[in-house]
Amino acid sequence: MASIVICGGGPIGLACALLLGRDGHQVTVLEADRAEPPGDLRAAWESWERRGVPQFRQPHNVLPGFWRIAERESPEVIDLLTESGCAWADLLYPMPSTIADQARRPGDDRFRFMPVRRAVLESALALAAARRAGVTVRRGVRVTGLLGAPAAVPAVTGVRTSGGEEIRADLVVDAMGRGTPSSAWLTALGSVGPRIEAAEHGFAYYTRHFTGPRQPVRMAPPYSQMGTFALLTIPGGHDTWSVTFVAGRGDAPLKDLRDPERFARVLRACPAHAHWGAGTPVTGVLAMAGVLDRRRRFTSAGRPVATGFAAVGDASACTAPTAARGLSTGLIQAQALRDLVRDRTPGGLGGTGFATAWEEATERLIGPYYADQIATDRARAAEMAALRQGQSPPPRPDPEMARLEAAATHDPDAFRALAEATTCLTTPQDVLSRPSLAALLDRLPPSTPRPLPAPTRGALLTLLTDAPAPTALH
Repeated sequence: MASIVICGGGPIGLACALLLGRDGHQVTVLEADRAEPPGDLRAAWESWERRGVPQFRQPHNVLPGFWRIAERESPEVIDLLTESGCAWADLLYPMPSTIADQARRPGDDRFRFMPVRRAVLESALALAAARRAGVTVRRGVRVTGLLGAPAAVPAVTGVRTSGGEEIRADLVVDAMGRGTPSSAWLTALGSVGPRIEAAEHGFAYYTRHFTGPRQPVRMAPPYSQMGTFALLTIPGGHDTWSVTFVAGRGDAPLKDLRDPERFARVLRACPAHAHWGAGTPVTGVLAMAGVLDRRRRFTSAGRPVATGFAAVGDASACTAPTAARGLSTGLIQAQALRDLVRDRTPGGLGGTGFATAWEEATERLIGPYYADQIATDRARAAEMAALRQGQSPPPRPDPEMARLEAAATHDPDAFRALAEATTCLTTPQDVLSRPSLAALLDRLPPSTPRPLPAPTRGALLTLLTDAPAPTALH
């Protein structure tokens, strides 16, 4: 069995540890934050401080693609969550009221998911990892560099900590998230480092969490485009939920959404979403901006930039949080890494064969989601900018997805196909390439989704002043 060091003890680092530990490997997780998760999962939201994770209390929509893998690979995590009071929810209930056939079908269980906040999910993963034989989680240990002989393609053989400790390993896994410093560590060993693609599409996020006796009834998609802003509504488990306004980072008037009263005022002016603000607020308005889409590719001129090293989760590829794919694609990678380690262990994890195979697996499994999200973010940013300037938005770059979204408002098969594509059960490209779906879309009459009721730009700006006038909708 292999010795594996995982840098980063967030959800994906812990998931990797659980899967690799179950195969009998000796796994050490090194996490810079000292704070231990509470034993009581329900207390994690209030009491656990993760100072190294700025998005820790931002909403996390954990999609069916995550849960489908978790049920199969780590059922003990599901048990811990359900014992704490988390419960399954059904993405298909209800479907839009414009769909006549609401009947359940065989296979619909794949669309179920468990609403849960990041702190609660991570606590469950941490507790499961602490109970897994062969897995050691060390908190308060900061990794500062990689071990290995300097070379153009260095062989990574372990890590060095801030305390001067050197920990040897057959494989080092980078699960340190968006802000990972591992590119500099690799170049310090003589590597050219990963090729980095990055773009910032200029979104800002204004979020408030609520609690109440029951979850709000969904009357609009979880992500709803509303002209010059969007609304993201996410159930959070334990009778909590969140509402997020997504706006252009440069849209100065909408920065006033940081004020709770203005936040509530604009939400009340959105008829399909207003009831999401009827609960008791449990936070102020949490603002976040400057989130990059970033992809790190670990090959150069046809060969790996290092061996004995693998990046997973946001350390490998990350996108804006509107699609909420990060946890799901991270778990897809964790499962794929376990499978590759299982296949390659007899031949060793430190060779070019493993490094090349891991990069190929990442491109095959994660590349399509990243490409789709980049295109989507670019189009949404362009639409918001055009509408702010009083112009017509540019044509969508994905006409087939636009057709599917329109059909999904009234056809149950199209709705299921769209749900697959947007919840990490199947890549959007694979869903759209199905001949049966193309035939369905050709049979259905052309349709245009009705825009959700929202304040006009002028009414929106008025709502953000101190003395709002009656709301005009469009």
